[in-house]
Amino acid sequence: MPMKENKTLRRVIAASSMGTLIEWYDFYIFGSLATVIASQFFPKTNPTAALLSTLATFAAGFIVRPFGALFFGRLGDLIGRKHTFLLTLVIMGGSTFAIGLVPGYDSIGFAAPIIVLILRLLQGLALGGEYGGAATYVAEHAPDHKRGYYTSWIQTTATLGLFVSLGVILLTRHSLDADPAKSISKFNEWGWRIPFIVSVLLVGISVYIRLKMKESPLFTELKKSGKTAVNPIKESFGHKTNLKMVLLALFGATMGQGVVWYTGQFYAQSFIENVCKIDFDQSRTILIWAILLGTPFFVVFGHWSDKIGRKWIMLGGMFLAIISYHYLFGQLLKIADPSNSTELVDQKMVKSERHVLTTSDTLRTVAVIRQYETGMQVTEKTVDTLYKGGQLQVTQPAVKTAKILGSTDYWKMTGIVFIMILYVTMVYGPIAAFLVELFPTKIRYTSMSLPYHIGNGVFGGLTPFIATLLTTIYTNDLLVGLMYPIIIAAVSLVIGAVYLQNKIDPPIAS
Repeated sequence: MPMKENKTLRRVIAASSMGTLIEWYDFYIFGSLATVIASQFFPKTNPTAALLSTLATFAAGFIVRPFGALFFGRLGDLIGRKHTFLLTLVIMGGSTFAIGLVPGYDSIGFAAPIIVLILRLLQGLALGGEYGGAATYVAEHAPDHKRGYYTSWIQTTATLGLFVSLGVILLTRHSLDADPAKSISKFNEWGWRIPFIVSVLLVGISVYIRLKMKESPLFTELKKSGKTAVNPIKESFGHKTNLKMVLLALFGATMGQGVVWYTGQFYAQSFIENVCKIDFDQSRTILIWAILLGTPFFVVFGHWSDKIGRKWIMLGGMFLAIISYHYLFGQLLKIADPSNSTELVDQKMVKSERHVLTTSDTLRTVAVIRQYETGMQVTEKTVDTLYKGGQLQVTQPAVKTAKILGSTDYWKMTGIVFIMILYVTMVYGPIAAFLVELFPTKIRYTSMSLPYHIGNGVFGGLTPFIATLLTTIYTNDLLVGLMYPIIIAAVSLVIGAVYLQNKIDPPIAS
């Protein structure tokens, strides 16, 4: 490839990736703060119900992604890739910024979760149009023999967006006060809004960069020749041959890829924090390290798919996930041993979550409070609170349990999550090139976006909610939530193995 073309392609990838990374950051900041948001926008009387409501709101953003794929995919095939994903970026950024400004449940009652749900739906619609545009845009610039390699850079943005969201959350949390014990209270009270609000600056930078981008050369050529689609939706799903490819992409690839993606990242974090009872900071830094170590493998597997084909790399990731998830999550439980977790008092929780009861006896509560000294060193002190006896209503501070892992266990857990991230890179690294190659240029944006966002947004995005819900129904089995991703991935593996073709380097200029 000539040096000038190579430089242009790098600029295209950088500009597309930057914008997509920011959109993923905006989308996932909500999931990364699920436990905090649950206490802000839902009644505090039932923390489990509040968490499930938050996860359901989080999942709602995924459910509407296919509708965003149809709407913005149609726009992208009619007016072009560039202007369409500029619009999605602005909608995403505005919605995220607005979530950071919504008053809490204590201020406006049920209006708070309703407003947040509407904004979350707008986020989902925007993301439904973003990914297909960015992947198509890069693929239509890339040479045939390196399409998997170049589009794999776009694939890193989803995981890096989660990485950035976690990093911003931890940085904000520890910047609010020199004393970490106090910063918990400030962060839960108002500091959680900062990661949402600062996203408007990131979006502004990305919009500026994208305004300088040119339209895809394949789409430009198609438009000049007057061969763009008249009705992209009808041409994508009204023709039997193309509809067959859409369904095959969904059930043979993106459905399984979606559940592997969200199990390895979001459900893993939720499991570590809520089931294993690991400390807030540690549950997030474990994921941060695993993501940091695993991200380069998106490019490794994307590049490898240029040489041996996309099919067996993606299906191999699904197969490994299916046979090992139960063991890996079981090891997380074994390392954490949540039955030995320490009771902790959260200052904000003591203030806002109080269990009122009547007693004729003296009520004594014993709370263990963490005191941070240096680094990860933690000391504990016991506080006896003696309440008055008699026929009185007294309040008992709400307590939660958490555990600080030692260094060895911390890195063991990080290694296990890294293995799950590795499966993610296998199924996700080659999939943009795989989807782009299935469909003709004039309906590519629409055709590839829908199966991707149903597979990821519906099947994948529902993983944390359904898995958590299953653990509340079948309380004796802490690993029962894994049945959902395992079954979905197994169905996708069988369909993909039987019906997908393993084409190597097919042309996409059709």
